[in-house]
Amino acid sequence: MAGIAKNRDMFAAFCCDDATLDIVRAVAADMGWQPEKCARGGLRNAVQSLSISASPSILLVDLSESGDPLNDINALAEVCEPGTVVIAVGQVNDVRLYRDLVASGIQDYLLKPLSIGQLRDTLAQAQAIFNAPRGGDGVATRRHVATAVVGTRGGVGASTLATSLAWAFSTDAKRPTALLDLDVHFGTGALTLDLEPGRGLTDAIDNPSRIDGLFIERAMIRANDNLAILSAEAPINAPLMTDGSAFVQLQEEFRHAFEMTVVDMPRNMLINFPNLMADVGAVVVVTELTLAGARDAIRLLAWLKGNAPQAHVHVVANKVQAGVGEISRPDFEASIERKLGFVIPFDAKAAVNAAKLGQTFIAANRTSKAGTVIKDIAAAIASLADDGAAAADAKPGGKGGAKASLLGKLDLKKILPTKAKAGAPV
Repeated sequence: MAGIAKNRDMFAAFCCDDATLDIVRAVAADMGWQPEKCARGGLRNAVQSLSISASPSILLVDLSESGDPLNDINALAEVCEPGTVVIAVGQVNDVRLYRDLVASGIQDYLLKPLSIGQLRDTLAQAQAIFNAPRGGDGVATRRHVATAVVGTRGGVGASTLATSLAWAFSTDAKRPTALLDLDVHFGTGALTLDLEPGRGLTDAIDNPSRIDGLFIERAMIRANDNLAILSAEAPINAPLMTDGSAFVQLQEEFRHAFEMTVVDMPRNMLINFPNLMADVGAVVVVTELTLAGARDAIRLLAWLKGNAPQAHVHVVANKVQAGVGEISRPDFEASIERKLGFVIPFDAKAAVNAAKLGQTFIAANRTSKAGTVIKDIAAAIASLADDGAAAADAKPGGKGGAKASLLGKLDLKKILPTKAKAGAPV
């Protein structure tokens, strides 16, 4: 994940000796940062502190007391948020160690004793890197797209479609994707993926102030390399007690940490927390070709027009059997005064197959007619992100940007530098 929490400190340091600590505090104060965020203690203290609190935007850590800096840095990666610019200081004057540390994701390695000028220059460079636009050379920055999936009635297959879309975004399109199941009592998102829901969503609801990038990374359950889910299985005797701020904060953090968000949105959530739709880019209204489905599709579409005018709305008819529905497709479309965006054919055997395998519908039935339609829906929504990238590329400097600098998590497979920086160990 690559997300930056809004409430992170700009700078923190962990230094092994008083002389280094005094210099770091003085430079931090000169740069307008809080000198009290510079503490006594080395890498071990940094790991212990960051395991229970959000990591800063820029972190300086002293390796002087570390017997195996490269291995110990990996422990730091486990508690440090991706996006953090890390600067190491130490006493070992070894160009191989310097190169290995830089290759592992450290921004720079400075020798002690530190000089004020050298440290100020290094921190200024780190600040510039942190503030620079994210993105690799030649890689367009995709616009984040949040998709809400809403069923007109219970049982129309909205949750099945939500999990399948999230799976398609993460596997077919290879986009980092978050799946948020807002049915906190009876949600099936984790169950569909054959996962335990965990306590992430209930913890977020109970403690909205804790929600930041680090919380997201630890609370979400990983379904595959590009898909993480946040859901709950709250006791049915425990009513939902929230003002909705936790859900809004979660969506904000997802926007930083993922390229795609899929929200399985129960209808009652629209009623109780309409502000959840304020930044949604796409809405999938799932219905069956029934009288009740037509009535509630009309009501939902009217509501969305007033509460989510920015969203691209796709009306999807699910479980459609030729000549069997209560209402024909032409009559349904006439009732809702718009064309159906997609029609998913009824396939009971495929649904049973997915349940038995503990997989999403699309993962278990990729070549089925229903699976093909779901892939088409996913492609239509994903194109919104590509449209955003194309618009960004049209601007001066739309591509490229500063190199991503950090524990992202630490990748020892990066190409080693061919020569040391000025002021680096020789």
